[in-house]
Amino acid sequence: MSQEEKLEKTLMAQRFRGFLPVVVDVETGGFNSEKDALLEIAMVTLKMDDEGYLHPDETLSADIHPFDGANLEQEALDFTGIDPFDPERDAEFEIDALTGMLQTVRREIKKYGCTRAVLVGHNAHFDHGFLRAAIDRNDIKRDPFHPFSSFDTASIAAIALGQTVLAKSCKTAGIDFDNNEAHSAAYDTYKTAELFCFIVNRNKDLGGWPLATADTDEE
Repeated sequence: MSQEEKLEKTLMAQRFRGFLPVVVDVETGGFNSEKDALLEIAMVTLKMDDEGYLHPDETLSADIHPFDGANLEQEALDFTGIDPFDPERDAEFEIDALTGMLQTVRREIKKYGCTRAVLVGHNAHFDHGFLRAAIDRNDIKRDPFHPFSSFDTASIAAIALGQTVLAKSCKTAGIDFDNNEAHSAAYDTYKTAELFCFIVNRNKDLGGWPLATADTDEE
């Protein structure tokens, strides 16, 4: 690929080798992605300005009905404070919530000229596991997310900020964090998005991403 062809790509596509980062957080009824209920899911898309700085964009979130036969661990419910059977929860079925969210992700991939999405999460393996299990369980085709790669902000924050806990990482970065709002998928996802953007942008300011030599060729 010539340098001229590279420059025609959007800055977003250049920055992450053609991958589009999408921040995801889930709240669940336990730790087993195959057996335990998915109770909340949120996604935050990201946008990049003309200078190559990353910002949170659209927030998508849904409360989820436990799938048929799902396990619910009381310890997990006590931790999140979620009552899965609260009639005021306005919960959706997995297939309905995920269909709309994944359509938005595919739209964003096309808009930025990327090849696929990559999940960004705090301890991303956990969120990725529950997302993939729900996609498989509902036989959803055209999963836009990379099947195994993810960007883990716990690991990135450990390197950039010396912290691994989301609340402490945000506070170290100067990002407001309300512990009373934590363990809501929508809140945690947005804070993770702010943290990821802060670290990526700080890395750019420190010279970590020279625009003129960014390489987006697939290996």
